[in-house]
Amino acid sequence: MSVVKEKFGTTKCGKDVYAYTLSNSKGMSAKVINYGANLVNLIVPDADGKVEDVVLGFDTLEGYYGNGSFFGATIGPSANRIAGACFEIDGKQYQIDVNDGANNLHSHMEEGYHKCVWNAEEGPDSVTFTLESKDGEMGFPGNKKVSVTYSLSEANELKLSYHVESDANTIVNMTNHTYFNLAGHKAGNIEDHLLKINASHYTPVVAGAIPTGEIAPVEGTPLDFTKMKPIGQDINADCEQLKLVQGYDHNFVIDGADGTLREIAEVQDPKSGRRMKVFTDLPGVQFYAGNCIGVETGKENTTYEPRKGLCLETQYYPDNIHHPNFPQSVFGPDRVYDTVTIYQFL
Repeated sequence: MSVVKEKFGTTKCGKDVYAYTLSNSKGMSAKVINYGANLVNLIVPDADGKVEDVVLGFDTLEGYYGNGSFFGATIGPSANRIAGACFEIDGKQYQIDVNDGANNLHSHMEEGYHKCVWNAEEGPDSVTFTLESKDGEMGFPGNKKVSVTYSLSEANELKLSYHVESDANTIVNMTNHTYFNLAGHKAGNIEDHLLKINASHYTPVVAGAIPTGEIAPVEGTPLDFTKMKPIGQDINADCEQLKLVQGYDHNFVIDGADGTLREIAEVQDPKSGRRMKVFTDLPGVQFYAGNCIGVETGKENTTYEPRKGLCLETQYYPDNIHHPNFPQSVFGPDRVYDTVTIYQFL
């Protein structure tokens, strides 16, 4: 195992940004930067040992200044959507950024954790990014100490460990927004990828991708991934839920979720033979098929377009603050946020 540090660029305000490349002996490596704690490259061998970079992103720091699709981003303090861009905790109302219609998406487009320069500390097989977020930043209460650790194992497991301590009750619902294409980031559409999600239920949405509060069965719907099937098989079906978000962009309710680490999903690419398993201790996962990726130039001068990558964003359910029947992502002095997600490549 090794960790190599190199300069990646300098921000507009003169802060140096560094890349940290984690490598194992199996030919797998992950490059992460302390700007946004973003995952930039993920090099993975196939069954024949041929390696490809299987995540979408940018070659330079400047690409991450915009990053409207959140390639590789660490999202925080709150991922996904909050209806009305407001919420109440302990009897007090809080207003946050209105940036997705009338709602809030991913905390803040310019001030969210994916646009911060984090501190970094290297380990033998890991790098830990830390930052402090002050009470009231982006409208969220609580002085927060935040850390995200990326580690790589000899079992080809990329492990993401999150830890947040807050001196006041607040929303913490972080995730990683990496877009995967197991054939390679330049390979094109992901609709032929095979997907299985260990979730017999999901949370339906209304316009704006806000959950209704219902926990509905996937059986008999195009959202049934309880058995492996091609992503493209039903993605254009005559289904209101798919039409509302132009394809798959839904939270799936993990079967048996109880706060312990468990396998929740598997993706296979028939062309390369690469397989990725996802493990988490969180109760939900947002499967996003990249329906609304903006057309732009990414790594190696590659044109990225809709459905060129897929996301499996582990999380508490979106907008849970407004739905008491959902697992709640309110953390504070009496409840520390501590969670793990693993992406394993086979």
